[in-house]
This record gives sequence, structure tokens and C-alpha cells, in this order.
Amino acid sequence: MLQKHIIRKIVQSAIEEDAGAIDVTTAAVLMGEEAGKAVALAKSAVVVAGMDVFAETFLLLDPCMQFEVCCKDGKIVEKGGCLAKISGNLSIILTAERVALNFLQRMCGIATLTRRYVDEVKGTKAKILDTRKTAPGLRYLDKYAVRIGGGHNHRFGLYDGVLIKDNHIAVAGGIRQALAGVRERLPHTLKVEIEVKNLQELEEAIKLRADVIMLDNMSVEDMGKAVAAAGGKVPLEASGNVSLANVRQIAETGVDFISVGALTHSVPASDISLKIE
Repeated sequence: MLQKHIIRKIVQSAIEEDAGAIDVTTAAVLMGEEAGKAVALAKSAVVVAGMDVFAETFLLLDPCMQFEVCCKDGKIVEKGGCLAKISGNLSIILTAERVALNFLQRMCGIATLTRRYVDEVKGTKAKILDTRKTAPGLRYLDKYAVRIGGGHNHRFGLYDGVLIKDNHIAVAGGIRQALAGVRERLPHTLKVEIEVKNLQELEEAIKLRADVIMLDNMSVEDMGKAVAAAGGKVPLEASGNVSLANVRQIAETGVDFISVGALTHSVPASDISLKIE
């Protein structure tokens, strides 16, 4: 569930960026007291995500705006379907329109794409994970949208999970040294995940008792071998070059997790419009 004070902070920043001190176009076209209605419509089928953020964009500018949700987060709206209805001051509706749609289109796009990945791996044990490849300043919303689409969140940031990647291994001097440093300096309550790029590194990471092992850019064939070698002793995460075309094959190797950067770093925005009635 999204926390209102965090939403408000993100929305406030976006409105200040877009409108500045005044929306000069709307101020010139309208007197400022006109009232009216608008409806948000899906121009293609979408998994809805971000209705609270969409509403907050209008309400932050005018708490008296009336907002009716046509479809809650997590539901599918077909092409032409209503997502929300807004009524109140037309100047506020026009000023907030672009920012509100930017949030909603991105969040629905993430949720919709995530749902496609989740559907692709149904019947396997693999869970679809996001990454830290989010839009700066929007990670809280991006990761929420992933959850709404049926995916799961990887660590939120650098502070809440240990993930030893190739560059960490390189500067530490090897897998053993990197793991030793982490074990020595961090509390035992933090799980330690480490990235490996081949079966030899996998064997070393298993022996050194990593809590989770990331299979970085391995072939599907090698992933299958990695699952057999791990024998259920340690959870395995597949990462790198994952797409809708190959995610089912990856899931069928028996990996526990599949992380997909594309869920947030290059997701197409859903096609949604706001029409004044």
C-alpha cells in the first residue's frame, strides 16, 4: 500500500517542475472559476496501477476536486474503458493533466508488462523480480507498480540488502575475499547474495555458503546445470538478457527467481488520455 506522505512529496516535486509559479496557457484561456468534468480513458488494455497517485495530483492543487475511481489498482481495463472521473475547477484539471497522466501511464505500463512476465512463468516456481533500474525519484512508485502487476521487489536500495556484483568481486580480489569482507563487517541478519558468471564460480559461492546466488548472463543450458549443481542448497536468481521470448525457458530450468530490469528501465507507457466532457 502506498503511503500518502510519500506520494505527496513525489507529486509536489513533479508539479513544481511542470507548472512552476503559474500555468500561463490555462491562465490566459480561462478566467479561473469555470467548473467541469473530465474522464481518464484507456486507449489500450492495461493493468491499472497508480490511481492514488493520479488522484493526489489533482487534490494537491485543489482538495475540493471530486474524484471517482472506475477501476481499482490490479484490475484490467480494456481498450476504451474508464479509469477515473474528475470534476471541479477546470483550471486545476488542465494544469494537473500532464503530470497526472505521466504518473498513471508509467505505473500502468509497469504493471501491465509485469503481468505479462508473471503469466509467462505460471506453473513454474520462478518469481519475477524487479531491479534498481528505476526512474530517479520514482523508485517507490515503480516498485509498487511491479507488485500490482504480480511481481516481487528485489532490494529497494543499496541499504537494505547485500548484493556482491562483478565489480565488487574485482576490487576485492575474488569471490572468497568479497564474501569474507561482507561476513566480517555486516550483521548476520542480512542475507548475502553474490553474482556468478559461470559454473566454476557457482561452485565456489556454494562452498562459501552464500545465501542467494545470481546467475549473471548464463545460457539457459548452463542455468539448468547450475540448478542441478546447487541441488536446492541455495536459492538461485537468473539475471541478464531476460525477455518475454525467453523467460519461460529460464523459469523451466528450475531457478527460484528471475530479475527483469526491463520492467522499469525501458517500459513503454500505457496509452491513456484525459478528456474534458
